[in-house]
Amino acid sequence: MTESAREETDDGSLGVRLNWLRAAVLGANDGIVSTAGLVMGVAGATEDRSALLTAGLAGLLAGSLSMAAGEYVSVSTQRDSERAALAEERRQLRERPEEELAELADLLRRRGLSEDVAEEAAEQLTERDALRAHARVELGINPDELANPWHAAWASFLAFTVGALLPLLAIVLPPSGARVPVTAASVLAALVLTGWTSARLGAAPPGRAVARNVAGGALAMGVTYAVGSLLGAAGV
Repeated sequence: MTESAREETDDGSLGVRLNWLRAAVLGANDGIVSTAGLVMGVAGATEDRSALLTAGLAGLLAGSLSMAAGEYVSVSTQRDSERAALAEERRQLRERPEEELAELADLLRRRGLSEDVAEEAAEQLTERDALRAHARVELGINPDELANPWHAAWASFLAFTVGALLPLLAIVLPPSGARVPVTAASVLAALVLTGWTSARLGAAPPGRAVARNVAGGALAMGVTYAVGSLLGAAGV
């Protein structure tokens, strides 16, 4: 039983790390696509480096701060729900321990243990740490690894910023005639990488994920560049 508990904890920790890594990749992907679309739209209207830099920086800051705020609010809500669930489970364990023990044994039986083994395991887990046992088996929560909104906010902020820096640098560093093709090529290459990485982290075939990622990024850049060119030609 000790070895099983250890394996479950290890698997849970690995799952948490993979989720964070997947979120970071997706955040970087958002930064790449949104900033690339913005700077390509401006590049379609003007070749002025200052305008491109200003637009790119504004998009980077607005996007990264928006992502951070959104993640903070979302994860704070998740953490509040986890704490409320743990508090309710703690109350139930205090007020009706026998019923909770029977419930834990029943949950273990549903997971494939025989009746005798499930009852013995439930008793041992309850003696060791009743709240932890119910949190893991019944609620699917690890009390030691509750969601941290600040970690989520900073991770989203940094991931988006790193992703947004690529199209921003690609549009302002090359000479004017090479800005658009260099940016397009750099962004598409980065989208291949993020699409492949997200697919591998999710144990999915990478081909379709890469194709969707590249197609979406190419469409975003194409549409915004066309709109920017039309507005520039119209003198807007």
